[in-house]
Amino acid sequence: MSKSSRKFRVPDELANVYDLANTLDLRRFTYHGVAHAQSDELADANKLQAWLRDRNLASPGARLPRTALRSALQFRQALRDYLRCDGAERQTNRKVVDALNRAMRPFALTVEATRSGMALKSAEQSAAGLSRLVAELYNAETRNQLARLKMCASDECRRVFFDRSKPASRRWCQSTLCGNRNKTRAYRERQRQDG
Repeated sequence: MSKSSRKFRVPDELANVYDLANTLDLRRFTYHGVAHAQSDELADANKLQAWLRDRNLASPGARLPRTALRSALQFRQALRDYLRCDGAERQTNRKVVDALNRAMRPFALTVEATRSGMALKSAEQSAAGLSRLVAELYNAETRNQLARLKMCASDECRRVFFDRSKPASRRWCQSTLCGNRNKTRAYRERQRQDG
């Protein structure tokens, strides 16, 4: 769990999926006169390994397969595309659903009986950390939490956020930043058209 997932009170069982989606930071706006620097926390295999270790998704000595970085980046992009869709579109957009299914295929899961019930576990030890992310995604869907994980509607942001609002109808990651910027822009456009 990252500082960001704690700060925005993302449920623990969804925090790794939230963090993965936000490892790609495409924000492109200026805030208090400072341009936001875009970044990718998974820029190479070593960074992916460290990211997994920091979240206890990989043991310190574990080695990732050579294809792990490519698979992780494909999964992240497919996940971000899926979260960009609104709730109803997530099930009906065949292109997005098919891409997510293809991206999850390398991460085989199996069901295992535990003391507390049934649990999804990685079927392949070498990709266990990435498989656990797929299991978390599935578990979030079964608990009806995945619908609350959304992508900010601002084209300048595209951060993933957890919608804690009662009706689950938020569009912006932060209404004071992205929401305010977009509402101000829309207001100015209406003033220009009216004037």
